[in-house]
Formats: sequence, structure tokens, C-alpha cells
Amino acid sequence: METLWLVVGLGNPGPGYAATRHNVGQLVLDELASRDRLSFKTHKTNATVAEGRIVPGGPRFVLAKPNTYMNGSGGPVSQLLRFYSLEPSRLIVVQDELDIPFDTLRLKFGGGHGGHNGVRDVIAEVGSGDFTRVRVGVGRPPGVQAAADHVLKGFSAAERKNLPILVADAADAVERIAAEGLTAAQNRFHTAG
Repeated sequence: METLWLVVGLGNPGPGYAATRHNVGQLVLDELASRDRLSFKTHKTNATVAEGRIVPGGPRFVLAKPNTYMNGSGGPVSQLLRFYSLEPSRLIVVQDELDIPFDTLRLKFGGGHGGHNGVRDVIAEVGSGDFTRVRVGVGRPPGVQAAADHVLKGFSAAERKNLPILVADAADAVERIAAEGLTAAQNRFHTAG
């Protein structure tokens, strides 16, 4: 039977949020879709989806961006899993992560939400935390800035220079997880620090 992966990029809808740290998961999905010229279309699960293979002969992907705000991402994710008859183990969630420095990736399977409200809602709605996460480091806010304000702001000029590389690496990590497994992806993308 052919392998199908649901890859969800967490973020907020609308152009006002598109270039914020909180939407880095959706930037990664845009990168994945561009690799095989996949187009996002509205789906009945309150998400926009693109379906296809990113690499010829590779696994099939459903790339999905919930059309809800971050904290309500779980409903569309749960509906997508049911629609495609997938178990949570076939789900990869790409998310921003405050507790990881910018320009760093961490990949893991399972666990809690780590304070991330989008992941919290996915776990609650799916009924399980047994899915893979591609955690894209956006770093902690400087000084006394609130974390919520930090993730809803755009990247700094210095970060914008490296952002395309970070997004491409995260997209590569998704592909490697699907093709070779989580351990192979961790061996390639986990950096010291």
C-alpha cells in the first residue's frame, strides 16, 4: 500500500500574519508545494490543501494549512486525518518554537505541547500526541517583550537573510522523515546547541 503523509503547517490565516514567526510552519509548506508546483485549494475540512509528490517516485503528501487561528488548529487537523483515513502516526506538524534558537530545527515524535497553543489544540482534537513535529526555532523575545508579541511580529532583517535557508532545511526534514524515517532526519538536521 502506498504511503501517505499529512503535513500540517501551523499558523494564522490572512496576509497580516503571513510573514510572522508564528507562520513559519506555513512558509515551510509553501516551500514544499513550490518544489513540485503543487497548488493549494480550499478543502471541506476548513483548511487549504495541496496533494501530490514532492519528489518523483517519493511518498505522497497532503500539505495542509488550517484556515483557523493557531489556537483552533486541531479541528481541521482532526477532520483531515479522518477524511484521508490516517492515523496520527502519519501526521507531521510543522510549528514555530520559542524555546529553540532561530536558525535551528528540532524533530521529535510524540510528547506534550510544550506550551505551544496550536500543538495543544491539535493534541486535544486528535486525541493523541503521537505524531511527528518539525519544530522550527524562532528564539525567545528580547528583553521583556511578551512571547505572544514576539511570535506575531515579522522576522528581523538579520533573520530574513537566513530565513530561506531555515525554511528549505525544514522542508528537507519533512521529506527525509517521510522517505527515510525520523531517526535519519534527526541525524541530518539536529545541530549542536
